[in-house]
Amino acid sequence: MTNNDIHPVARHLAEHDTAARELGIEVLEARPGYARCALTIAPRHTNPHGMCHGGVLFTFADSTFGYACNAYNQVTVAQGADIDFIRPSKPGDRLIAVAEERARAGRSGIYDIAVTTEAGETVALMRGRSRVVGGAIVPES
Repeated sequence: MTNNDIHPVARHLAEHDTAARELGIEVLEARPGYARCALTIAPRHTNPHGMCHGGVLFTFADSTFGYACNAYNQVTVAQGADIDFIRPSKPGDRLIAVAEERARAGRSGIYDIAVTTEAGETVALMRGRSRVVGGAIVPES
């Protein structure tokens, strides 16, 4: 993907998202209501069983959700989320998360986020609920 596939607001967020950067999350594509990110699982992402820690998967899905809902250029946060872990992943797996807006009304939104392997096997499914809490993230020109 190129920088043209990433909405300017999402690009700004990615540049300032220390948590996502430290985990190794890559923004592949983002626009209002949609985002696609990647994460290659490393040994530092694992739990004592040698599989990717659920908290890492949640953060990966949540970050992807954040790029999708904030690309509208309004400060938006998660007001709630639920995640189901379907299958484990291990070091070396490259995961893809896709966040898609399902509904948006007033200051609230609902997003579905799927985390899969590159082969398309489902690793986790999350539903996120967003809330607009502030003004523009990047000044409008």
